[in-house]
Amino acid sequence: MIDPMLSLALSVYSNPGVYAVLVGSGVSRSAGIPTGWEVVLDLIRKVAHLRGEDCEPDPAAWYTATFGHDPDYSKLLETLAHTPAERNQLLRNYFEPTQEEREQGLKLPTAAHRAIAHMVANGDIRVIITTNFDRLIEKAIEDAGVTPTVISSPDAISGAIPLTHSHCTVIKLHGDYLDARIRNTPGELARYSKAMDRLLDRVLDEFGLILCGWSADWDTALCAAVERTPSHRFSTFWTTRGKMGDVAQRLADLRRAQVLTIKDADTFFMELEEMVASLRDLNAPHPLSAKVASATMKRYLVDEKDRIRLHDLVTSAARDLKGELSDARFPVNGIPFPGTGIESRVRQYESLVDTIRALLITGCYWGEAYHDDMWVKAIEIIADQEFNRTGVNGWRQVSKYPILHLLYAGGISAVAAGNYHALAALLAATNTKSRIGDERVLLALYEAFTSKQIWALLPDLETRKTPLSDHLHSALREPLREVLSQDTWYDEAFDRFEYFLALIYADLDERGGVNLWGPVGRFSWRSMGEDNSITAQVEREATMVGSEWPPLQAGLFRRSLERFNTVKAAIDKIVSTLQWP
Repeated sequence: MIDPMLSLALSVYSNPGVYAVLVGSGVSRSAGIPTGWEVVLDLIRKVAHLRGEDCEPDPAAWYTATFGHDPDYSKLLETLAHTPAERNQLLRNYFEPTQEEREQGLKLPTAAHRAIAHMVANGDIRVIITTNFDRLIEKAIEDAGVTPTVISSPDAISGAIPLTHSHCTVIKLHGDYLDARIRNTPGELARYSKAMDRLLDRVLDEFGLILCGWSADWDTALCAAVERTPSHRFSTFWTTRGKMGDVAQRLADLRRAQVLTIKDADTFFMELEEMVASLRDLNAPHPLSAKVASATMKRYLVDEKDRIRLHDLVTSAARDLKGELSDARFPVNGIPFPGTGIESRVRQYESLVDTIRALLITGCYWGEAYHDDMWVKAIEIIADQEFNRTGVNGWRQVSKYPILHLLYAGGISAVAAGNYHALAALLAATNTKSRIGDERVLLALYEAFTSKQIWALLPDLETRKTPLSDHLHSALREPLREVLSQDTWYDEAFDRFEYFLALIYADLDERGGVNLWGPVGRFSWRSMGEDNSITAQVEREATMVGSEWPPLQAGLFRRSLERFNTVKAAIDKIVSTLQWP
């Protein structure tokens, strides 16, 4: 039998926009948002306090006994706040975070909200039904770059964009917390307006359904809508954290729903979003697109008159990638680390960089020195947003992987062609502004990758000495095959690039003296101490050629052989003292 989670992911991926999501209070609970009934009970406690009476242990029963009718949300608000402004402020305290709550991550969109928003942005989900009053789902969707159509009252239905023409429609069945007409009490939840019933009937009839965080115990009108749905064109998937209640079980049976037992809403929606994204990766654009870009670049490199076209080609590809790498698609906040999804995220990054990577490989191999600014500009465009990110440290470090991946691709290609001017441009002349001042992209990036435990989380890298370096070596083999067809050539070029990476890093290190340091990759344990090691090869070249050595002529190591020898001695010392497990 197919795993229901896989069946759901396949259904959502294969039918973009066909599945509606119905979320209840369980989706917002981890954000510290109270349910509507909890708000009512708290308002009753405030009324009792003003009367100098004790309403515990049953505030609702006290209210009914005191006022002769069941709790009424609107009347409670009128009792406690006499003006619209006062009522507005009273309700904000329940749903909007204080500074302290914000620092604790409370009353902010959760991982579940953001995962739903990512699926909306990707066109997987178009309709969201919610019984919640908060605006967390709208906020998450807006952060993902989509402005949703929000229907929170009957009068909003007539003027709303039709479901089929809206990128996203959020139907708030019980209203919005800033609208005094929200539905809270059993009587209010017993029926909807005719207009809302018609809209709900259409959604339940025409769309598949994913239910999460809804118990079905209190929402009589919504239960009735599910019961009267005439057909089930698409499947229903109903999530539960434990045994379903009688009402929910009856409705699930009626909809012939597939029931999924989940840990929590955050984990469920994150896993669903990542599974759908993985299926999308399998259907990524054919590599021919990267080959076409590379062939186009080769034509433009030949003739100086095509320099503007070349610039536009590279810049456009860089900007396209920057847009794809937004926080909305790859969040660094609100999700635990390491958690799950590192492998999926890295795989998505590698798919997205396909075109710009091909351009950098071709350009750094065949280009002239006057082209180097283009490669630098491309990296700067992509890297610019990385230095202002705040969030979970592990995810912030992973988010820099596309930039390092591209630096490696261009740098290895430059080394393979002997284009040390391109290598110098990529690693020593690439600048960007960060909050802590003017820093080299190289320095700012690679410091984030010195902690091997992050990359050891990728499959088959748990016991590797240099997990990040090993992964890049594997990931870049095929993209660089056009310029390095033999594996031995590739291995040598990779080691040479990483050795120069360490040397250039040390050269840019402003501490100076014997404390110079640089990051070392897989070259540090391959053939060290042997005559054919990369360190021995580079030393022989520099000694033999002297000041005319191409890396010095390209401006590296301050064009000084003495400076090169200083930084080389520092890196070689680090390598010689490494104690690999």
